[in-house]
Amino acid sequence: MAFLSTAVRSAVCFWPVQSSARSTTSRWYCSAVGQTTEKSVPYAKILKEETGKTSGPTKPLPKSADAVVIGGGSLGCQTVYHLAKMGMTNVVLLERDRLTAGTTWHTAGLLWQLRPSDVEVELLAHTRQVVSHDLEQETGLHTGWIQNGGLFIASNKQRLDEYKRLMTLGKVYGIESYVLSPAETKDLYPLMNVEDLYGTLYVPKDGTMDPAGTCTTLARAATARGATVIENCPVTGVQVQTDDFGVKRVKAVETEYGTIHTPCVVNCGGVWAQRLGRMAGVKVPLIAMHHAYVVTERIEGIQNMPNVRDHDASVYLRLQGDALSVGGYESNPIFWDEVSDRFAFSLFDLNWDVFTQHIEGAINRVPALERTGIKSTVCGPESFTADHKPLMGEAPEVRGFFLGCGFNSAGMMLGGGCGKELAHWIIHGRPEKDMYGYDIRRFHHSLTDNNHWIRERSHESYAKNYSVVFPFDEPLASRNMRRDPLHEELEKQGCVFQERHGWERPGWFSQEGPAPVLDYDYYGAYDSSRHTDYRYNKLLGREYTFDFPPHHDIIKSDCLTCRHAVAVFNMSYFGKFYLVGTDAKKAADWLFTADLNKPLGTTVYTCMLNKKGGTESDLTVSRIEPGPKSSVLAPAFEGDGYYLAIGGAVAQHNWSHITTVLQDMKFKCELVDCSEDMGMISIQGPQSRSVLQEVLDTDLSNEAFPFSTHKIVKAAGHEVRAMRLSFVGEMGWELHTPREACVPVYQAVMEAGAKHGICNAGYRAIDSLSIEKGYRHWHADLRPDDSPLQAGLAFTCKLKGNTPFLGREALEAQKAQGLRRRLVCFTIDEKVPMFGLEAIFRNGKPVGHLRRADFGFAIDKTIGYGYIRDPEGGTVSPDFVRSGEFSLERMGIVYAAKAHLKSPFDPDNKRVKGIY
Repeated sequence: MAFLSTAVRSAVCFWPVQSSARSTTSRWYCSAVGQTTEKSVPYAKILKEETGKTSGPTKPLPKSADAVVIGGGSLGCQTVYHLAKMGMTNVVLLERDRLTAGTTWHTAGLLWQLRPSDVEVELLAHTRQVVSHDLEQETGLHTGWIQNGGLFIASNKQRLDEYKRLMTLGKVYGIESYVLSPAETKDLYPLMNVEDLYGTLYVPKDGTMDPAGTCTTLARAATARGATVIENCPVTGVQVQTDDFGVKRVKAVETEYGTIHTPCVVNCGGVWAQRLGRMAGVKVPLIAMHHAYVVTERIEGIQNMPNVRDHDASVYLRLQGDALSVGGYESNPIFWDEVSDRFAFSLFDLNWDVFTQHIEGAINRVPALERTGIKSTVCGPESFTADHKPLMGEAPEVRGFFLGCGFNSAGMMLGGGCGKELAHWIIHGRPEKDMYGYDIRRFHHSLTDNNHWIRERSHESYAKNYSVVFPFDEPLASRNMRRDPLHEELEKQGCVFQERHGWERPGWFSQEGPAPVLDYDYYGAYDSSRHTDYRYNKLLGREYTFDFPPHHDIIKSDCLTCRHAVAVFNMSYFGKFYLVGTDAKKAADWLFTADLNKPLGTTVYTCMLNKKGGTESDLTVSRIEPGPKSSVLAPAFEGDGYYLAIGGAVAQHNWSHITTVLQDMKFKCELVDCSEDMGMISIQGPQSRSVLQEVLDTDLSNEAFPFSTHKIVKAAGHEVRAMRLSFVGEMGWELHTPREACVPVYQAVMEAGAKHGICNAGYRAIDSLSIEKGYRHWHADLRPDDSPLQAGLAFTCKLKGNTPFLGREALEAQKAQGLRRRLVCFTIDEKVPMFGLEAIFRNGKPVGHLRRADFGFAIDKTIGYGYIRDPEGGTVSPDFVRSGEFSLERMGIVYAAKAHLKSPFDPDNKRVKGIY
């Protein structure tokens, strides 16, 4: 018998092979096709037939279907179940082998209810509801759900602070959890070593799922509602046709046994999803890795113990009857580069050199493991993504091709929630919840087939999966993918960059000199040389806190300089699109909530909505005229033209949304992307006019250049499009500048501003300044499940006129019924930081949580925005807000809060108009 303490001595040699990435010196752990076909796994049953037995499809293939789901794992089964439950009964699931044969059959099946995301908490809650209640009610079958609880281990204060944040968010959703002392933890889990513990978080209703039992029951429930589940039927191709408007659409699914005509394919292929994507010309940015755990022999006294996550040791302990499954996330995972199509109910031999670190952490936490035997090893493939989030939604390349893959070993616990959202997406065109964090459109199209980026970012996300989620963390992998014209200029001045959408954008400016982002060193794994004296990484490390970060005073100085003098913001990463053509006006009227029938030279702040009235974007749109000579500033076109400026982190999402609407409505116009061809320099503050009057060749007075207007002018001899706008609540202008002119224009601005005390500032300052003014940030306090009415943006909606626009009917119905949720601003007097997810209480009852929070330096208070609801189900009117006593809970501590219906800073909007 092998004991955990001695198993590592019998390590299997696993030779590194040469990398295909940039570096020619690094070595990787990669595996070839070889596999172990027979292994003991910790489940009483798996959906497996005799080895080598092939019998063809288990059912005849239909000629057509409304949707074909490919892949019979957790996501495929959940998706077909929810499609059938929502009424799409002519749906087919195709599995190349047997259900669960790919990766689902060997998954650990853990379900933790608390995550640092409100949407994920809701998704997990639905999965739990399906596996613990709904399926048994519908089928009379037990799915294998075991509610044994979950225990999160904290070995330091920062980790326990993170758990307290989870506990606070859980109160909003009614999730029972408790912070325990080491002594209380010992009482709950007597076999645990608590000598090095700072505390724990106990969630009694967490539990464990059985993958085979769950998927069998899902398939049976879906079949009972009319769906067809066909096993032993590999997909060999996906037919795509191009319609009369040049749009690619799914036509059919091909197999060895026939073709199914369908307008919709759902790729739930897991590790094999990339291959399925290639069949349709769709990019699927994921990578396959080995992921392992071992199952112990019997441990006396372990029965009924909760599952354990010891994040600081990067290990989990899953209760397995009277034994434990031990696994985790290592810094040197093995990539599976040659994914085999014949890999079914198969495992790899475990590489003990890689796995050893988990054994050591497990023995430290449960010392009884040191003399416990190993019953089996389970090392199988899993798919991982660049940000450790799934890939979902309609692919931008092909209409009707949906993704439901890349679940980073969390397909079982997220499967129910994601299967429901994906089904809703397919049937209704969008999910019910805000799924942007999982939407394939969150990645820029230039990255999704970049293997270097996929490999590096997926490795870092895997290696850091159990790291504390700090508010200001940034990735180190695959940086400098997209750099704007001012990058080198600002880097020399100490810019500490953030990564968004592949772009390097200014975060803040260090006074310690340049802090360049270096090539990824894989944290020293795979024989890579770890960077020494890496200043950028050191600056990030100092930010790893839930208190005010060390650079708080630098952000304060930048913000107050902007409020009292003038600051320059490089916003070049913004998306910059032109919407032009004969139907451009029709398209603009339909797409944008605001009235754009304004004179040429007008700029309008507006939203774009979905059919349910949810906000897909907020942006500025400027009416333009064609240039006499087509240029990046003034393109030539026929018909009408609009210039769109959109937050760079969501540019791909906006592009895809607009493109989809243009296709669906058959508008004859063109969307042109000039994001890479122009920079955007924003000069903001009371002294901005004085500075720019020396740089621009035009009158900047209120009369000559009013707020929300734009014109092409010359700056330091270069043509730019100047816009009088603000993202920070001050008088200011944006200079939209051709790429080659950015540096000289920036230098001219800085030279003119020197006598006015001008400073560089970054997005950390923008975040503070904008929340202080009450400006919304899309995907923070404004999401696809929030309407402009709920968000306090009714002024952006042309509801007084008769012009139809996308989402109008939903807004009118919402207005007539009264708002059930409303975005409210809160301030507290105590000088404590908040970052979002803090619970909101009204008269002692939880009514919501903060979506976004920061410190406002002009008002000298912490500010937070969150949507509140009436616990009794009534409307949330202004009187409901005014009449309540509010408090905010931060990591278990409650602070009295003041609610504001208007921004506490410059509520009359005077400063942007130049009235000081």
